[in-house]
Amino acid sequence: MNPNPLISLVAPFFNESAVVDIYYQRVTAVLEAIPDTRFELVCVNDGSRDNTLELLQCLAERDARVRVVDLSRNFGKEAALTAGLDHASGDIVIPIDADLQDPPELIPSMLAHWRQGYEVVLARRSDRSSDTFLKRATAALFYRLHNRISDIDVPEDVGDFRLMDRAVVEALQRLPERRRFMKGLFAWVGFRTITVDYARRERVAGTTKFSGWKLWNFALEGITSFSTAPLRVWTYFGFVVALAGFSYALFIIFRTIVLGIDVPGYASLLTAVLLLGGIQLAGIGMIGEYIGRIYMETKQRPVYLVRRVYGAAPALSRPVRPALAEPAQ
Repeated sequence: MNPNPLISLVAPFFNESAVVDIYYQRVTAVLEAIPDTRFELVCVNDGSRDNTLELLQCLAERDARVRVVDLSRNFGKEAALTAGLDHASGDIVIPIDADLQDPPELIPSMLAHWRQGYEVVLARRSDRSSDTFLKRATAALFYRLHNRISDIDVPEDVGDFRLMDRAVVEALQRLPERRRFMKGLFAWVGFRTITVDYARRERVAGTTKFSGWKLWNFALEGITSFSTAPLRVWTYFGFVVALAGFSYALFIIFRTIVLGIDVPGYASLLTAVLLLGGIQLAGIGMIGEYIGRIYMETKQRPVYLVRRVYGAAPALSRPVRPALAEPAQ
């Protein structure tokens, strides 16, 4: 274990001009107070349309510990987080949200656990009263559903905020997925893990970039990334429907033999056709989700593209995965 470790704090930014200066002041105050450590701030500009990039550039010019990875467009938070991990040089890497709902003041406690030999220190939200009731309820439902049908359990109420040893980051970089659900990938690699609790806070400024529709798609991405149960369930459902149809056919044959032939109504026939048609379309849609994932993976496009990196590279800089290397500066 390095007695003087380099800490890389990784934060994606998308239209976060209101929080740039606050973020810098808070995290540097915390990290500078930790003895026997060095740090770098890896800030990923995920195609911001406001002046976030200009503010981050100013920080990089003032402070050599700040590196700005400017993506060529908005690739989404999962891709931006991947870019930050790829460009982080630290012995310890800590992803964190720029809105500071995850308190950087927890980092010294996380670092103490790392010094005890833990390779992953999870930060769990024991108090989410700052979130709306609907968001808390849907999040709890997602975690329960995902962990029930998936082979990998995603820790409940744990976001991206965590401490990871360099060995963990290098393991994540070996995973080739293009469609990335980072919480699942974090859980999949394993390593020796401990959890610390904290109270989630309000955003220091700005507004959330996740709408209800984006959260729904994010949940669907997480479920289809680590489970084939949504496909398997249609096999069982098909057997149930087929058994019901066969049973009804036997009933019709028996009734015809005993009571004779009658004229059936059209209402029951129309209901059956619409019901089975809806079930088939839903099943085809679920199959389409997985085929879409296969289609995107076979393209082998990079997870992100870097337009430029601002700030001096630290002496302990490690190579970025070759397919994603940024243009010469």
